[in-house]
Amino acid sequence: MAVITDKNKINEVLTRAVENIYPSREVLEKALLSGKRLTLYTGIDPTGPEIHLGHAVFLKKLRQFQDLGHRIILLVGDFTGMVGDPTGKFSTRKILTPAEIKKNAKNYKNDIAKILKFKGPNAAEVKYNSKWLGKLKFQDVLQLSSHVTVQQMIERDMFEKRIKAGEPISLHEFMYPLMQGYDSVAMDVDMEIGGSDQTFNMLMGRTLMKAMKNKEKFVLTTPLLVDSNGRKIGKSEGNVIAISDKPEDLYGKIMALGDDVIIKMFELCTDAPMGEIAKMEKEMKAGANPRDYKMKLAFTIVGMYHNSESAERAEKHFKNLFQEKETPEEIEEYAINKEKINIIDLLVDSGMVASKSDAKRLIEQGGVKANGHVLEGWDVDIMPDKKGVVIQKGKRHFLRIIKK
Repeated sequence: MAVITDKNKINEVLTRAVENIYPSREVLEKALLSGKRLTLYTGIDPTGPEIHLGHAVFLKKLRQFQDLGHRIILLVGDFTGMVGDPTGKFSTRKILTPAEIKKNAKNYKNDIAKILKFKGPNAAEVKYNSKWLGKLKFQDVLQLSSHVTVQQMIERDMFEKRIKAGEPISLHEFMYPLMQGYDSVAMDVDMEIGGSDQTFNMLMGRTLMKAMKNKEKFVLTTPLLVDSNGRKIGKSEGNVIAISDKPEDLYGKIMALGDDVIIKMFELCTDAPMGEIAKMEKEMKAGANPRDYKMKLAFTIVGMYHNSESAERAEKHFKNLFQEKETPEEIEEYAINKEKINIIDLLVDSGMVASKSDAKRLIEQGGVKANGHVLEGWDVDIMPDKKGVVIQKGKRHFLRIIKK
């Protein structure tokens, strides 16, 4: 596949959803205009089973370079994932086992295939960093670490904060940036793409490439996808929106976000033209209802990762639940083998809540309904008839209780 050097297309790639470029945009633009085919990669540690919208931001950027004809590598951090990236963490992460890593990464390629091309011309490659990191001898690690100073490591803001707070820093956490940096050396890449929270780790790759291969490595960072409270949307924060979520759940999770994320998500998570996005922003500032644009956003994203029919069903489901306040047509069933069951036991046994205390707190807050009626106490027995009893938790979770 020939490398595309169209200046307008390159400008779009280097502008939209880009936070920083190292050493500079001008140097990278010159390399792209030269027609040289670059080798780019992004790495994902399998510390959780989902590929989420936060991942999708930099994966979409990688796809843009793939469409320009550059060589793409998806690196699964099956070795680094066992250690866990300390970025943004104020306590040491739990070390995962190889079995846990393998389980988490099971569906990665299938999910990412919704963004990157793994078949046909200029197909993306998949690599695993255990192939080289698992073979390093202690002498190799010593030589690798000789290129970095302790002062460089403790410049990381989260390490500084942990030192000030008296929190421990494990030595293996210092090793993580070295391992990620060595990935660039082992694959001999020209460029790395990732979220802005990975800047330190990616620049470590620049340092090692210069020291060990006397080669320039470009780094492109994308903005983080954050919610209306400034929290990163992803598995680490417990507010993950996975691209593999069921259409109704994906639609509903997007609709649950604050209105102030609509424009940024259109820019980072969709292919909507920037002119159209600017028009929507202007209309909202003029008083248009943000809900309508958020519904368009949810419809667009569900269509991207499923299909238009799924998006239409998810939108209808949402309207039934929230705008027309109807019970959804299809509700999961839960069968009990007795005449009645206390609501607390039912909520816990069915998995709707994690504990009895959670169930009691939810009922106290008015968050549980039986056949549309708010339960005002937990001294309530559910006795399903032939039609069953519909239990509703919060706004979106329904369960029909039937008798075996």
